[in-house]
Amino acid sequence: MIRSKSIWLILALSVWLAACQTPPPPIEVKIPVGKPSPDFMVSKWAMLPDWTMQDLAASWPAMQQSCRALKFKPVWLPICAAATKVGADDVAAQRSFYETWFTPYQVFNPDGTDTGLITGYYEPLLKGSRTRSKRFAYPIYSPPDDMLEVDMGDLYPQFRGQRVRGRLEGKRVVPYFNRAEIDAGLDPALKGHELFWVENPVELFFLQIQGSGRIELEDGTRVMIGYADQNGHGYASIGKKLIEMGELKPEEASMQGIKNWAEKNPERLFVLLGQNPSYVFFRVLPDSISAPLGALGVPLTNEYSIAVDQRTIPLGVPVFLATTQPNSTEPLNRLVFAQDTGGAIKGAVRADFFWGFGDYAAVRAGSMKQSGKMWVLFPRGGEPVLN
Repeated sequence: MIRSKSIWLILALSVWLAACQTPPPPIEVKIPVGKPSPDFMVSKWAMLPDWTMQDLAASWPAMQQSCRALKFKPVWLPICAAATKVGADDVAAQRSFYETWFTPYQVFNPDGTDTGLITGYYEPLLKGSRTRSKRFAYPIYSPPDDMLEVDMGDLYPQFRGQRVRGRLEGKRVVPYFNRAEIDAGLDPALKGHELFWVENPVELFFLQIQGSGRIELEDGTRVMIGYADQNGHGYASIGKKLIEMGELKPEEASMQGIKNWAEKNPERLFVLLGQNPSYVFFRVLPDSISAPLGALGVPLTNEYSIAVDQRTIPLGVPVFLATTQPNSTEPLNRLVFAQDTGGAIKGAVRADFFWGFGDYAAVRAGSMKQSGKMWVLFPRGGEPVLN
């Protein structure tokens, strides 16, 4: 019986290292590389497109959510205390607040470019049941008990902060089961971890990409679920795979385009889904919360929360986003907040825009693949170390 996941993983590695000198390392899980090296360049408020025209009152609830998570951190303590004295509808006071307490820094990619990909995500609704049936045949799982997670810094200081997931196979540590293996039922530890059963495997796949959603049960009640864990494998875009296979044109590789392809090719669907080895596990969220929880640990705010690569951008900070509306050239210049992360969100100038819940949000998120620029508003006294 595994009592402590971290201890067993460390023991397994230690035993192997002591007994062997030259064989391949026992950890076959790909270890993430070190932190990327973006550049931050100090900017001016006038450089932020439409800054003086921003409806800051609309984003103020997201600012308050960030303070819920950050208000006890030393650099944020006076900022969040000052925020309590600003009226929720007082745009002038809010603008003065940001300009007093923050400094804008434009974000650049490691190659010196200032433009990156801005996508969208949303909270989907799936029909489901607590029991398996012919209609509801596809499980949503909670995390399995045999999945190990360890901070590699406990073993090698140069990998401090890097975490890997795997499982014990005898005395060897091997990668955890990938998507194809889980879908094929090869992971016995998942038996009994079915939270719900849903009717559509494609909708389930996109639920995992979104990271949260709602399940509508047969009696009409709805249950909110959120991200709990992930199997440790990297994310791979099936839209990109379909383009490479010649099945879709680049402009067709949207969420709806992939769903249309799946309806026409049901016999090939699970082979395609298996091209993305990443698999997400869920948990039931309390009825008391109004929106899904992001990686910051606070509810997301529709159209004012984004997911970022936290190796580059700290969670909780305001970010000024200059992009365009989905499938459009109409400007979308907005103050948003870095309150979430995602497996596909990697890089400096890279963000995933949270559209909210429902059909409108699904359409907007599914068609959003825009270019954009980003400015991080760093707290005064917490500015980045410039390269």
